[in-house]
Amino acid sequence: MNIDIRKNIYEEIKNLLASARENIVSNVNSTMTKTYFLIGKRIVEEEQNGNERAEYGEELIKNLSLRLSKEFGKGFSKTNLKQMKSFYLAYGKGQTVSDQFKLSWSHYLILMRIENIKERNFYEIESIENNWSLRELRRQIDSALYERLVLSIDKEKIKLLSLKGQILEKPEDVVKDPYVLEFLGLEEKSDYSENELETAIINNLEKFIMELGKGFLFQGRQVRFTFDEEHYFVDLVFYNRLLKCFVLIDLKIGKLKHQDLGQMQMYVNYYDRFVKLPDENKTIGIIICKEKNDTLVRMTLPEDNQQIFASRYMTVLPSKEDLKKIIDETDKK
Repeated sequence: MNIDIRKNIYEEIKNLLASARENIVSNVNSTMTKTYFLIGKRIVEEEQNGNERAEYGEELIKNLSLRLSKEFGKGFSKTNLKQMKSFYLAYGKGQTVSDQFKLSWSHYLILMRIENIKERNFYEIESIENNWSLRELRRQIDSALYERLVLSIDKEKIKLLSLKGQILEKPEDVVKDPYVLEFLGLEEKSDYSENELETAIINNLEKFIMELGKGFLFQGRQVRFTFDEEHYFVDLVFYNRLLKCFVLIDLKIGKLKHQDLGQMQMYVNYYDRFVKLPDENKTIGIIICKEKNDTLVRMTLPEDNQQIFASRYMTVLPSKEDLKKIIDETDKK
């Protein structure tokens, strides 16, 4: 007798199996990473109890590699064993944010190269919470996410980055300066219009949302609203489910002008008065521009401004030196 399986029960069982497989992979990764940590610990302890000379350490790792590879196969080359040793040295003093090593070994190979412990802990937290792939972790490090957040938040929040990761509590917490849009494929000095910039973002929407940060949901492009028989268009509209508010984004390929800030103020006012629900928070407006004058922004916006923000964007990955210059310039203003 053939039974017509209802789609919902099939989907439920399929999801259960997929979740089980993910848990198995996750547990295997966690167990292997913890094992590599313990191997690294034993190598360090043996070196310290035996002879701390470099020659002794090299000979120890060489002999271990030969015997372990013979019995357990691949994965125990001299290079791998040295990485396990480095892993323990990096995480062996209670400097990890998790006692269970929730990421893959490949993630930790990247993380342990970060010398700044606070920065390393931040990326570990964000990788766990956001389920970052290796590619995304590399991109966030290469685009200096930690440094950009340090630039954008107050000193008290900086302390929390290495303990809890990025926390969204108020409007300015969602803003980065600069935004790094290297994934758009636009050259630094090439000629492109605001429409082409917007189109490139839409074509890479998933990556753009990752760059925006936590909690963003896309609402629409060139969203129109009308009053007094005049039509207005917001370049990009998002909703942040953590802050429970709309986030309006305007794109400017040139230098920011005070008229741009006034226009965004009008957009935000409209959304606050006619779009947002009573239980939602006030709308945030972000103008992402190629160039801005911080003094102009301060003089144009109210002193108690908590809704309108202006940030630069970069179409190439910045170097650490470039970001340091931006931070130093901002601190002086």
